[in-house]
Amino acid sequence: MRKAVTIIVVLLVIAFLGFFYWRYYFVFAEGTKAGVLNTIQKKGFMFKTYEGKIIMSGFGANNPAPGTTIQSNYFDFSVSNESIGKKLMENSGKNMELHYNRYLGTLPWRGNESYVVDSIYQIEGMKPDTGLPFK
Repeated sequence: MRKAVTIIVVLLVIAFLGFFYWRYYFVFAEGTKAGVLNTIQKKGFMFKTYEGKIIMSGFGANNPAPGTTIQSNYFDFSVSNESIGKKLMENSGKNMELHYNRYLGTLPWRGNESYVVDSIYQIEGMKPDTGLPFK
């Protein structure tokens, strides 16, 4: 009887750990977003993370007369990496392209959003390899 209880407890712990990994650490999707960095701020009670918003503009695709309406979409994201967050704060208001990972759940030390930016591909007016302004 004791052996059966031990096996059940071990299986439940393994199932819980598998679920926890799938929910909070499994990368559900990854991709890039481009647009104008509207806002970036460092916030949090215990864990300070960077929270930002990009405005992605485009033309209304559902409108039969192209170019008659313009729509804006927002992309809310978190940044847990300090150096990426500082780089974004220095370049607020610029056009940029960011790489993100999407998780199924959020963790306090990773940010408030399920989209977590982990790298910067391009910032308008900056050299991609050095981050220095064009001359």
